[in-house]
Amino acid sequence: MKNNVPVSEIMTRNIIKLNLSDELTKAEDLFKKNKIRHIPVVSDGKIIGMLSYTDLLRVSYADVVEREAEEVESIVFNMFSIRQVMTKEIVIISPETTIKETAEILSKNEFHALPVCDNDVLMGIVTTTDLMKYFVEQYK
Repeated sequence: MKNNVPVSEIMTRNIIKLNLSDELTKAEDLFKKNKIRHIPVVSDGKIIGMLSYTDLLRVSYADVVEREAEEVESIVFNMFSIRQVMTKEIVIISPETTIKETAEILSKNEFHALPVCDNDVLMGIVTTTDLMKYFVEQYK
Protein backbone atom coordinates (compact mmCIF):
# COMPACT_ATOMS: atom_id res chain seq x y z
CA MET A 1 0.00 0.00 0.00
CA LYS A 2 1.25 3.48 -0.84
CA ASN A 3 2.38 5.70 2.04
CA ASN A 4 1.66 9.40 2.40
CA VAL A 5 -0.94 9.63 -0.37
CA PRO A 6 -2.85 12.90 0.13
CA VAL A 7 -6.61 12.74 0.58
CA SER A 8 -6.95 15.16 -2.33
CA GLU A 9 -6.39 12.17 -4.62
CA ILE A 10 -9.58 10.42 -3.51
CA MET A 11 -11.87 13.21 -2.28
CA THR A 12 -15.03 14.15 -4.10
CA ARG A 13 -14.47 17.52 -5.77
CA ASN A 14 -17.92 18.08 -7.25
CA ILE A 15 -19.45 19.19 -3.98
CA ILE A 16 -23.15 19.51 -3.37
CA LYS A 17 -23.64 22.21 -0.72
CA LEU A 18 -26.41 23.73 1.31
CA ASN A 19 -26.80 27.27 2.63
CA LEU A 20 -28.39 28.19 5.95
CA SER A 21 -31.31 29.73 4.08
CA ASP A 22 -32.15 26.43 2.32
CA GLU A 23 -35.11 24.36 3.46
CA LEU A 24 -34.77 20.83 4.82
CA THR A 25 -36.98 19.67 1.97
CA LYS A 26 -34.24 20.82 -0.44
CA ALA A 27 -31.71 18.81 1.56
CA GLU A 28 -33.92 15.73 1.35
CA ASP A 29 -34.25 16.17 -2.42
CA LEU A 30 -30.46 16.50 -2.80
CA PHE A 31 -29.81 13.40 -0.70
CA LYS A 32 -32.23 11.29 -2.72
CA LYS A 33 -31.46 12.69 -6.18
CA ASN A 34 -27.69 12.37 -5.80
CA LYS A 35 -27.67 9.21 -3.66
CA ILE A 36 -25.41 10.81 -1.04
CA ARG A 37 -25.42 10.82 2.75
CA HIS A 38 -23.53 14.01 3.70
CA ILE A 39 -23.82 17.63 2.60
CA PRO A 40 -21.58 20.46 3.79
CA VAL A 41 -23.40 23.60 4.94
CA VAL A 42 -21.76 26.88 3.95
CA SER A 43 -22.23 30.53 4.79
CA ASP A 44 -20.37 33.28 2.94
CA GLY A 45 -18.30 30.59 1.22
CA LYS A 46 -17.06 29.06 4.50
CA ILE A 47 -18.09 25.69 5.86
CA ILE A 48 -20.05 26.00 9.08
CA GLY A 49 -21.55 22.55 9.46
CA MET A 50 -22.40 19.20 7.97
CA LEU A 51 -25.84 17.74 7.42
CA SER A 52 -26.15 13.98 7.18
CA TYR A 53 -29.07 11.97 5.92
CA THR A 54 -29.22 10.41 9.39
CA ASP A 55 -29.67 13.90 10.91
CA LEU A 56 -32.60 14.43 8.57
CA LEU A 57 -34.15 11.06 9.40
CA ARG A 58 -33.94 11.80 13.13
CA VAL A 59 -36.24 14.80 12.79
CA SER A 60 -38.52 13.33 10.13
CA TYR A 61 -39.44 10.34 12.26
CA ALA A 62 -40.17 12.44 15.29
CA ASP A 63 -43.90 11.76 14.99
CA VAL A 64 -45.00 9.09 12.53
CA VAL A 65 -47.98 7.66 14.31
CA GLU A 66 -51.11 7.96 12.20
CA ARG A 67 -50.15 10.19 9.27
CA GLU A 68 -48.64 9.40 5.92
CA ALA A 69 -44.82 9.53 6.08
CA GLU A 70 -44.52 12.21 3.37
CA GLU A 71 -47.06 14.46 5.07
CA VAL A 72 -45.26 14.11 8.41
CA GLU A 73 -41.88 14.83 6.82
CA SER A 74 -43.16 18.04 5.25
CA ILE A 75 -44.70 19.22 8.49
CA VAL A 76 -41.65 18.31 10.58
CA PHE A 77 -39.17 19.72 8.06
CA ASN A 78 -41.01 23.05 8.18
CA MET A 79 -40.57 23.11 11.97
CA PHE A 80 -36.76 22.98 11.82
CA SER A 81 -34.01 24.89 10.07
CA ILE A 82 -30.79 23.51 8.67
CA ARG A 83 -28.91 25.32 11.47
CA GLN A 84 -30.92 23.40 14.07
CA VAL A 85 -30.37 19.98 12.51
CA MET A 86 -26.81 20.13 11.14
CA THR A 87 -23.71 19.09 13.04
CA LYS A 88 -21.90 22.28 13.99
CA GLU A 89 -18.74 20.91 15.55
CA ILE A 90 -16.96 19.43 12.57
CA VAL A 91 -13.44 18.23 11.92
CA ILE A 92 -11.89 19.78 8.85
CA ILE A 93 -8.88 18.35 7.05
CA SER A 94 -6.58 19.84 4.45
CA PRO A 95 -5.97 18.44 0.95
CA GLU A 96 -2.50 17.40 2.13
CA THR A 97 -3.83 15.24 4.97
CA THR A 98 -2.84 11.67 4.17
CA ILE A 99 -5.36 8.95 3.47
CA LYS A 100 -4.00 7.09 6.49
CA GLU A 101 -4.56 10.11 8.76
CA THR A 102 -8.04 10.55 7.33
CA ALA A 103 -8.91 6.90 8.01
CA GLU A 104 -7.62 7.27 11.57
CA ILE A 105 -9.78 10.37 12.18
CA LEU A 106 -12.90 8.68 10.85
CA SER A 107 -12.28 5.44 12.71
CA LYS A 108 -11.91 7.26 16.05
CA ASN A 109 -15.06 9.34 15.69
CA GLU A 110 -18.73 8.70 15.09
CA PHE A 111 -19.05 10.36 11.71
CA HIS A 112 -18.48 9.21 8.16
CA ALA A 113 -17.46 12.30 6.20
CA LEU A 114 -14.87 15.03 6.45
CA PRO A 115 -14.82 18.34 4.62
CA VAL A 116 -11.52 19.10 2.91
CA CYS A 117 -10.60 22.80 3.07
CA ASP A 118 -7.68 24.92 1.97
CA ASN A 119 -7.50 28.30 3.74
CA ASP A 120 -11.18 28.11 4.73
CA VAL A 121 -12.21 27.31 1.13
CA LEU A 122 -14.15 24.07 0.74
CA MET A 123 -12.22 21.98 -1.79
CA GLY A 124 -13.93 18.62 -1.40
CA ILE A 125 -15.40 16.01 0.87
CA VAL A 126 -14.08 12.58 1.74
CA THR A 127 -16.32 9.81 3.04
CA THR A 128 -15.85 6.33 4.40
CA THR A 129 -17.07 5.11 1.00
CA ASP A 130 -14.22 6.99 -0.72
CA LEU A 131 -11.77 5.34 1.66
CA MET A 132 -13.20 1.87 1.12
CA LYS A 133 -12.98 2.28 -2.67
CA TYR A 134 -9.35 3.37 -2.33
CA PHE A 135 -8.46 0.41 -0.09
CA VAL A 136 -10.19 -2.06 -2.43
CA GLU A 137 -8.17 -0.65 -5.36
CA GLN A 138 -4.95 -1.36 -3.44
CA TYR A 139 -5.70 -5.07 -3.52
CA LYS A 140 -6.30 -5.37 -7.26
